[in-house]
Amino acid sequence: MSNLDGEAWRMFRIISEFAEGFEEMSQVEPAVSVFGSARTKPDHPVYQQAVQCGRKLVERGFSVITGGGPGIMEAANRGAFDAKGNSIGLNIALPMEQQGNPYQTRSVTFRYFFVRKVMFVKYARAFIIFPGGFGTMDEFFESMTLIQTLKIAPFPVVLIGRDFWEGLLGWVKSTMLEAYGNISAADLERFRLTDDVDEAVHIVSDCYDNKCWLGPPPPEMPAEVVEPTAEGTRSGVDPKRRPAM
Repeated sequence: MSNLDGEAWRMFRIISEFAEGFEEMSQVEPAVSVFGSARTKPDHPVYQQAVQCGRKLVERGFSVITGGGPGIMEAANRGAFDAKGNSIGLNIALPMEQQGNPYQTRSVTFRYFFVRKVMFVKYARAFIIFPGGFGTMDEFFESMTLIQTLKIAPFPVVLIGRDFWEGLLGWVKSTMLEAYGNISAADLERFRLTDDVDEAVHIVSDCYDNKCWLGPPPPEMPAEVVEPTAEGTRSGVDPKRRPAM
């Protein structure tokens, strides 16, 4: 088999991951994706907050989605599991560090980060994000990108832990916004920061019940460009399509 043939056949593995993910996740709505470090130990106060978060989300009628690993992921799954709710783990096959936690009522394992990330967004009605590393930053900034560009319908994104997040957010404001003008002031309204798990869960629940979002209202757009796609994003406008003259 040539290398070209091998690359073409790899597409079937990617398609199969999407199919399995869609099949497994289609029954879990409404859900909230909870992110945070895999390295946070059970005796850390933030771990205990994440346990409370998972439990309180279930008590409000939500399923809980995490990356399925240890640390904050384990804690949120644990809270949801103990509350007898849907506790979903979207696991990833890694060379090291990732180990599936035992608090998952539904588990899916992915080879590809990009397939897994589609599942986090497509089936979530909100993100709650605890302190974490590069992966956690990736999920936060990806959510901001998708919401800012209107590629998804806006949903609430809540950050937990002022001590952890305020330095980064201060840089975003002073450098990204004020010094370079790379975002708008309204973009800083697209998320909330709190130390209070109850407040975070209330924001998520209130927005879900009242069909609201954080930040400025989206502009009026033609129905065809905001039509949802099967992967949970919006159709958008083809960049190659020229506007009428």
